[in-house]
Amino acid sequence: MALNNSLNDHEAERNLIILLSSPLSAFIIISNLFIIIGIVFNRKLHNTTNYFFLSLLFADFLTGVALPCIPHMRFNKELPYFSCMAVFVSPNFFFLSFLANLLMVHYEKYLCIIHPLHYRSNWVHRCVPFSMFLVWTLPLAFSCLPMMGWNNWEATSNCSYKSIFPNAYIYLETYGVVIPSIIAMSFITIKVLSVARKQLKDIKKLHRSVQREAATDLEHQMDMKYAKCIAIVSLTFLVCWVPYIAFLQVSVLAIEKYEFSWWIILMLTCVGSGSAAIIPIILGLSHQQYTELWRELCKKCCHSCCPCHKTPSNLHDVSTKEETLEDGLTAMK
Repeated sequence: MALNNSLNDHEAERNLIILLSSPLSAFIIISNLFIIIGIVFNRKLHNTTNYFFLSLLFADFLTGVALPCIPHMRFNKELPYFSCMAVFVSPNFFFLSFLANLLMVHYEKYLCIIHPLHYRSNWVHRCVPFSMFLVWTLPLAFSCLPMMGWNNWEATSNCSYKSIFPNAYIYLETYGVVIPSIIAMSFITIKVLSVARKQLKDIKKLHRSVQREAATDLEHQMDMKYAKCIAIVSLTFLVCWVPYIAFLQVSVLAIEKYEFSWWIILMLTCVGSGSAAIIPIILGLSHQQYTELWRELCKKCCHSCCPCHKTPSNLHDVSTKEETLEDGLTAMK
């Protein structure tokens, strides 16, 4: 009877993993390919900033591929030593490389906004290949520490995460690498938003000194755009980072022998580990230039399907003026 209950629990756990992780993994993979193609085939986007973002998208793509494997780490496997190492180390490397690339993207934007005059002389801009080398090799070196001997593997060990990752390694990764990286990215985001707020106030003062009148529609639009940025950043942190931090804490408490229901652990593992991987997708889809290629293709398809449909010239002029205004607001920020 107990054996049947155990088998039923394992079957329910595997079904829950498929139900939660597979759609999320497919969404991350397809969305990253969508944005990657939009950047690669748009020559206007071939610059230092977008090279870093392409590296982030590729790391996020690998994270999406490995996402269904992460919840399965809690199950024992019948694998030899090297195969077992590869199964457990690879997903860890993919996520650490994703985290390192995300931190580099935040840092590069921080330098561009905080020190715009000295940005091109900074080592991040001058040594792009070396920067790329760091964000991939450092996570690889750290994730391969269990393969170099820091593990609990014995001759009679089963292939499980307890045999591959010692508790000290998990604590070091969680509180020495992952959590500080999230704090650093949060600090950078807050600093950039505060600088943008100060620049917005300076622009409004200059505008009023020239116009000598109350707040105009342009100022209201700039205030609204800044408020949207605050809302998006706050919502992104709540939706993406909070579930992942909860997943980390539950994982550490599970190591300390705290009792949790298996479905709570699996839900936090599937959703929490995948929620952070949605951040590059949000950043990419919110950037109009990254989706410009697809929008142009959609326009061509619409015109080819409806050749009689023509855009009035005055409407085209209005849309052109709106795009120019939007570009000016982006540049001012």
